[in-house]
Amino acid sequence: MDARVDPRILRTRAHLREALFDLARERPLDQVTVGDIADRAGVNRTTFYQHYSDKDSLLVDALNVAVEGVVAKIDADTGPQDGHAILRAYLEHIDTNAALYQRILGGLGSAGIQAWLRERLADALLANIEEHEGLVELPLDVLGAAISGAGLSIIRAWLDQPERVGVDEAASWIWTVLEAHGAIQDRSPIRTSVRPSSR
Repeated sequence: MDARVDPRILRTRAHLREALFDLARERPLDQVTVGDIADRAGVNRTTFYQHYSDKDSLLVDALNVAVEGVVAKIDADTGPQDGHAILRAYLEHIDTNAALYQRILGGLGSAGIQAWLRERLADALLANIEEHEGLVELPLDVLGAAISGAGLSIIRAWLDQPERVGVDEAASWIWTVLEAHGAIQDRSPIRTSVRPSSR
């Protein structure tokens, strides 16, 4: 975030992001309006549109900020481009906000938001694959699209489980698919657990 941005702008955007997350936990996203978000954030609709063009642009920003915070912590702890750690951190974030992601990835979810999630997941997975270029005969962007689509399908199935298994187990599922298709040679397997998620 640019340090030169007016702190009042940063505060308003933070309030709008928090309002959206709060409302999305209460009811389906398609039932949340811009007016609802503005009211919850304590601003008017005009102020909302000074910062975001619509609800989806706010959601993308809110998810970006959340994910950037996760990745920044991983980079500080383990160094950049740690595909295992980034994937696991993503899954922890999704597990914490499971109800929201179930709505995003469900049949009524926004196609634009789902496309953004595929891109972010591809970035995380390619961080590890780029270390092993030449393992597959595909351009990395094409490979990223393929494996992120599979990854999101696994995540959706994970979220839909009546008794959701833990993050380590879900991460191992995704890594198993990558290994099965020869996209990655895993030298440090994720330790798995069948313990259900506590959330």
